[in-house]
Amino acid sequence: MTDITPSDALGPSHAVLPTEDRRSDTVWTETTSFADRIPKPIAILLLGVIILVVWHLAATVGVVSTIILPTPLQTANELVVVGTNLLTGGYMLGALWITFLEVLLGFLLATVIGVTLGVIVGETSFGERAVMPYLVALDTMPKIAFAPLFVAWLGFGIESKLALATFMATFPIIVGTAAGIMSAERNAVMLFRTMGATRWQALTMMKIPTGLPHIFTGLKIASLAVMAGAITAEFLGGGKGFGELIRVSASQLDTARVFAFIIYLSLVGVLMYGTVRLAERRLVFWQSSKSRSTE
Repeated sequence: MTDITPSDALGPSHAVLPTEDRRSDTVWTETTSFADRIPKPIAILLLGVIILVVWHLAATVGVVSTIILPTPLQTANELVVVGTNLLTGGYMLGALWITFLEVLLGFLLATVIGVTLGVIVGETSFGERAVMPYLVALDTMPKIAFAPLFVAWLGFGIESKLALATFMATFPIIVGTAAGIMSAERNAVMLFRTMGATRWQALTMMKIPTGLPHIFTGLKIASLAVMAGAITAEFLGGGKGFGELIRVSASQLDTARVFAFIIYLSLVGVLMYGTVRLAERRLVFWQSSKSRSTE
């Protein structure tokens, strides 16, 4: 019997090309643009300079009043004033410490509550069918609208700010934890149970470690949301934190100082996010190695 090759079966018009011809016919290379060839530090510096130039022109040519949009130089002066107050232990340092406590404690509480509810939703049918619909309904509500309720329930102290910060940061952790637990392969779970592992051992020794990348995704989102919750609560409920200083400065049209406060608050946010990112690199080291290998 005569052997039939794939090219014979497809006919003359579909003859199999030699290996080199197929490679040249299928491989596609992308031309790197000039912007992509700029080194990362220079690109960051260049973009920053462009932003400052546009900002300065917008504030000085009369398009926007400097009362509403201060110049970069005015903002830099206020950064020095606020920074000096912080370094010398002035009242701004006390306000920043209160806001930092609200953010830190809110994040820790959100982590405990979010991981617990995420495990319930991801591990049990009751959680997925009964608890999750209520959580989704709760998350679709405008969370800022709860601020007056928290003030009424908990007063004007740190407790109401802590409650709103926790409230705004919890849901991303729930979703990340539930998704991480559900991402465990069914065959791997069955093999684990077949080897004699209990349900608790399968959860703590296999499902949660496997789902850590999803859990840390939720934690990183929460580390940013908790700052928004704390500052929003200080805007609406008063207090002694940085949010109250921003509100007072804005009411006095001291926008340069408002910008300075916002920049210092962003450093707190960067610190929170960087800490979570560092913990992720330590605990989910295989994910970091995989990312580096694909770069």
